[in-house]
Amino acid sequence: MNRKKFLSEAFPLATVLTSYSVPGISAVGYLQKNQSKVSRMAPYLKKGDTIGITCPAGFITSEDIQPAVLKIKEWGFDVKIGDTIGKKDFTFGGKDAQRLADFQAMLDDKKVKAILCARGGYGAIRIVDKIDFTKFAVHPKWIIGFSDITVLHNHINHNFGIATIHSKMCNSFPADWAQAEPIQVDTIESIRQCITGEKLSYPIIPNVYNRNGKASGILVGGNLKTIESLAGSKSDLVTKNKILFVEDTGEYLYSIDRMFWNLKRTGKLNHLAALIIGGFKVKKEETAAEAFGKTLEEIVLEKVADYHYPVCFDFPVGHQKNNFAIKCGVRHQLSVKPDTCILNEL
Repeated sequence: MNRKKFLSEAFPLATVLTSYSVPGISAVGYLQKNQSKVSRMAPYLKKGDTIGITCPAGFITSEDIQPAVLKIKEWGFDVKIGDTIGKKDFTFGGKDAQRLADFQAMLDDKKVKAILCARGGYGAIRIVDKIDFTKFAVHPKWIIGFSDITVLHNHINHNFGIATIHSKMCNSFPADWAQAEPIQVDTIESIRQCITGEKLSYPIIPNVYNRNGKASGILVGGNLKTIESLAGSKSDLVTKNKILFVEDTGEYLYSIDRMFWNLKRTGKLNHLAALIIGGFKVKKEETAAEAFGKTLEEIVLEKVADYHYPVCFDFPVGHQKNNFAIKCGVRHQLSVKPDTCILNEL
């Protein structure tokens, strides 16, 4: 008998996952690490399902999450508020051990079908290697957030091939919906659309610096500074044949240039299906003598000059009001033309 064949047929994936357990890593990671298959997706939410709110990074008060809690309940979901809400350890939502325990509890709670990170800031990287994703790998749930939560998006994508949602968090829900701008309402509503299974389309105002073309692939990415910090780690992104999106805030142009050099030198730009540039709030140099001399668009196009895939600027994602929810690890199609530009979930 062929022993390898026998073993592969005798032990289903779930058995492998439960028997092969290293905190933060599972067999799924090794099976999917360098593949471009469509990710597994958690079950979409139905009315009555529970969404957990926790702070794996920065702190937030109980009062500040109330607009999000009320809106989630208005959507028909229950809310479980984590122990880290209201906790504060300097900039963090509690000490590392507290944030780890709270996130782990949400991850392991079978009643919680999605986890909405309360805010970004900094801190996820301090706990990610201690999170045990064993149960999550067998029974996925939606992880929601952006900015520092890019650590979780990339770690989960790299090791488990499970889809997540890059979106606004609790600190972006307006306190007074009557005073909210339409774009705020639409972007918050896109979270509900994502977690309930709607396939979204994102029309983008064409930018003269766009590079035309059409491509499809799994969408990955997030905050550029965070992606740079994960390079070479077990949370690093594999970008081959994928659509990469990036965004950032509060960085000087020279720093943005350095981060794009990091993408190029680590091979992340080599074999992309397409590149999407989201919102970038550029920090201005204090004096003219410190001026970098290149625009954001020039920085990007310089780094991708050797490649021929489509490039889209001004995508509605990032540290800005027009920050729409988008599914990471899910196949999308990008079409860039001189007069139209659109990203569709496939």
